[in-house]
Amino acid sequence: MAIVTGGARGIGADICRALSRNGCSVVVNYAHAAEKAEAVAAEARANGVKGIAIGADVRNQSEVDSMIERTLRELGQIDGLINNAISGRQHGAFAELEDKDFQDMFDFGARAVVNTIRAVRPAMKEAGSGRIVNIVTELWDMAPGDWSSYLAGKGAMVGISRALANELGPEGITVNMVAPGWMATETVDTTSEGSLNFGKSLPLRRHGSAEEIGNACAFFLSDLAGYVTGAYLPVTGGRITQMG
Repeated sequence: MAIVTGGARGIGADICRALSRNGCSVVVNYAHAAEKAEAVAAEARANGVKGIAIGADVRNQSEVDSMIERTLRELGQIDGLINNAISGRQHGAFAELEDKDFQDMFDFGARAVVNTIRAVRPAMKEAGSGRIVNIVTELWDMAPGDWSSYLAGKGAMVGISRALANELGPEGITVNMVAPGWMATETVDTTSEGSLNFGKSLPLRRHGSAEEIGNACAFFLSDLAGYVTGAYLPVTGGRITQMG
């Protein structure tokens, strides 16, 4: 089973759907969208696995600890953790960004990731295995302007992921990254001119679904990826500028 932070909507909800369709029970974490989280958890149960929604602000260590305690109490184990949650202003010219914009991105890109990994590590260490997947971004390689706050937070996530892949490996815990492009979620009209033109611009010639991010997460959680850690996997339909 896996915990998906920010799992009530957007990419997080589609990650939960993909995991449950691949036989993985899910904890749908949310901060405010309780009804949406409960609906995603119900979808998981309809797919024949366990699904529960748990509210917790992942920036708050005590709330995260409570979420982990409830998960272990109700589901008995934690095999995987997907760090996906994010909120706040992600785009804007540097001159227009405020301190809060950067702080929000650091809080979700670094603090929240530290909180959740710190909380799940004891159970994973005791079990001798665990899978952590951090949702980063294709923009890490592309580095466009007007994304400095977002990239500051995601850059912190990349650094934490790489270091902990090394540090937690001896405990049987893998740490990998999935880097989405612009993915089609429930808020994207895939019949719109913008979506269709975007799809045509990609090597694969289509606008990818956010569930394809979930498929990548399912791979990293599976035995197929048992010897993979520290990896950075772009799921972008080929739109990436590889700089190294």
